[in-house]
Amino acid sequence: MKVEQVTEPIAYHGEGPVWSAAWGGLRWLDMLAGDVLSLAADGTVTRRHIDTVVAAVRPRRRGGAVMGVTRGFALEDTDGKVTLLDSLWSDDGVRMNEGGCDPDGRFYCGSMAYDDRPGAGSLHRLDPDGSTTTVLDGVTISNGLEWSPDGDRAYYADTATDRVDVFDYDRERGLSGRRPFAAVPGGPGGGPDGLTVDAEGGVWVALYGGGSVCRYAPDGTLDEVVTLPATKVTACTFGGPELDRLFITTSREHLEPGAEPEAGALFACTPGVRGVPVREYAG
Repeated sequence: MKVEQVTEPIAYHGEGPVWSAAWGGLRWLDMLAGDVLSLAADGTVTRRHIDTVVAAVRPRRRGGAVMGVTRGFALEDTDGKVTLLDSLWSDDGVRMNEGGCDPDGRFYCGSMAYDDRPGAGSLHRLDPDGSTTTVLDGVTISNGLEWSPDGDRAYYADTATDRVDVFDYDRERGLSGRRPFAAVPGGPGGGPDGLTVDAEGGVWVALYGGGSVCRYAPDGTLDEVVTLPATKVTACTFGGPELDRLFITTSREHLEPGAEPEAGALFACTPGVRGVPVREYAG
């Protein structure tokens, strides 16, 4: 599958792409810089600083956005004002990492330790009323999270496990019945990173350290591989007016100067399937 380079390598640690017509197209993150990047129709990119870390972003139904930031959540209003909510923990060695919204409009973001300490992370949920809940404990690198098209399952990656798990989901019980979905080995020091789900129920997983995005059929079998010219592939999402383009972010974190010159760029391909509209935060 042919991959095109959409931008120059403008991000140190590109992450979290999301397409929403409500905010004019694609946003993604230079996560460790704490910046949100936006891609205009003419290909120009704007950058906005939010916090020390900005780990995930989703649109709000009322306009604006919800974000996972260094140690908690933040809300962007329609006028662009950003309000950082109370920190969820005090340990400055732990930061937010990746997240998404459930079918009922609740926003989740998971954490990890900067030194990748096993079990130091958790998965947190922000409800529309502003209350927060810890959904999972004992996570090492909380990463991609997305729901099936019908909303009754959720796919989740703790990178250190080298697999994607699947949960059952309903509003009252939340996430339950966790079980392995697919083994997803990455390269040295890598593994499954961000993920998205297409309209046919296929799960597309970025392989950090593996230089690729892999599609897994709904039964967990591998049926497509997209190869990129950068090893640290971080996340992917469907976008474009028809949701038929797969946008892919990459990182150059810990790379030597001059190594992998394309790392940190945004890439895209046309995989022959479409995505589903982004789920919005109801708060």
